[in-house]
Amino acid sequence: MTDMMLTGFMEILNIKSIILISLGVGVGLIFGAIPGLSATMAIALCLPVTFGMTPIDGMALLMGLYIGGVSGGLVPAILMNLPGTPASIATTFDGYPMTKKGEAGKALGLGIVSSFLGGLFSILVLIFISPPLASIALKFGPYEYFAIAIFSLTMISSLSGDSMPKGVLSGLLGMALAVIGASPIDGNTRFTFGITSLDGGFNLLALLIGLFAVSEIISATKEKNQINSQNVDGPKIKGFGFSLKELLAQKWNLLRSSLIGTGIGILPGIGGGTSNLISYIVAKNQSKNPENYGKGDPSGVVASETSNNASIGGALVPLVTLGIPGDTVTALLIGGLILHGLTPGPTLFTQSGDVVYAIFASLLIANVFMMVFYYMGIRWFVRVLSVPKYILLPIIVVLCAVGAYGLNNRVFDIVAMLFFGVMGYILQKYKFPLTPIILGFILCPIAETNLLRGLMYSKGSFMPFVTEPIAAAFLLATVLSVVFTIRKNRKKKKAQKNMTEETMAG
Repeated sequence: MTDMMLTGFMEILNIKSIILISLGVGVGLIFGAIPGLSATMAIALCLPVTFGMTPIDGMALLMGLYIGGVSGGLVPAILMNLPGTPASIATTFDGYPMTKKGEAGKALGLGIVSSFLGGLFSILVLIFISPPLASIALKFGPYEYFAIAIFSLTMISSLSGDSMPKGVLSGLLGMALAVIGASPIDGNTRFTFGITSLDGGFNLLALLIGLFAVSEIISATKEKNQINSQNVDGPKIKGFGFSLKELLAQKWNLLRSSLIGTGIGILPGIGGGTSNLISYIVAKNQSKNPENYGKGDPSGVVASETSNNASIGGALVPLVTLGIPGDTVTALLIGGLILHGLTPGPTLFTQSGDVVYAIFASLLIANVFMMVFYYMGIRWFVRVLSVPKYILLPIIVVLCAVGAYGLNNRVFDIVAMLFFGVMGYILQKYKFPLTPIILGFILCPIAETNLLRGLMYSKGSFMPFVTEPIAAAFLLATVLSVVFTIRKNRKKKKAQKNMTEETMAG
């Protein structure tokens, strides 16, 4: 393996390939930073460009786009509370509060380094242990995926804030929005009310942009003051804005989030949009001070950015070993391999080993370029905060509209974005959490699709859902999670009641 990796680096370490990787990372960062655009769109646009290149050069460009596209979302998420990509949703929870506290540079620095370390971890997993991991992932069928989705839905409780009922209602609203459109199995349309534009359902990015970007813009128009950031003067930031001691304090968070991101990335169809939320929830539940999350806790930024980049290497595991795409980006990458006459799957290692290890080398180099580009720009990114709102907000609105329109080239997506923006603003006004909506919207189709597939396999019997070992384990974990959450809430209410009584007695 060492010899093959050396061969891979020898194939990549030339001026042309290095320029292509750096170009890919740069373009990917731009696409990731603009709400509505994504790594998927960047690769789709650049895929035809690779046709005239050698397989190694073509894949080098695509790997740079992949790394940059996933990483780019952290800048708007932290500075403006706008998730540039679905993989940056959880970054807004603590990244933006840190910006409001004057710690924009520190939040960006932690996000950048966490992204680098998470990506590095998953790439090393991809290189060294991808075949056995892929074989484990193959054992997951519809029963297991359904159980995982149901278990993940119980995590809504951790994102409900102070009111569990409001969090559950938000989650149910997300699930209700997800079932609008065509059924995932038979294709019958549901709840469209004769509106043909709803036949395909709502797009996740339109929902994201509306709930988190447009609602924030509406709220920002009511605020008279600019964000009071101590870090607006970007050149004064030293290094990445944090100390080595602060980074070492996050070591277990980094490791745990890297494992979660890589593991979820390996499972086809889930990806970084889910992994960053789950990593954030787990980090919050494992914290000694969970009440600090959502108020500018650096651990929240670390958990989210580590896991979303860790899902990159994870998603590539089934691609290079089995020829199975882990998400939409890897589906396009399979198209790139086929475009250059390569066959994804087990034979790829034996027939085109030089290309495979050149891809691995490209990922490592692109990950380094990502951190270098961010390091060069971190001192200037925070200067966005000093731009007057009457200039900045219209620009953001235009970018959001362009991003929404670019999803399917439909004006309907812009209308949907604005609708979700108003809805998000109203929900926030009445203290309803927005994150459970996203979790419900993402997980509901996974649960529904795999429930129907499982019933088709079992000829209508529900028994395999509880008798298959892996599925049974996740369902048991679901029950335990619900019981634990109920007990935890009861203890919390009891403690608050006792505190109130003591205060009144005093």
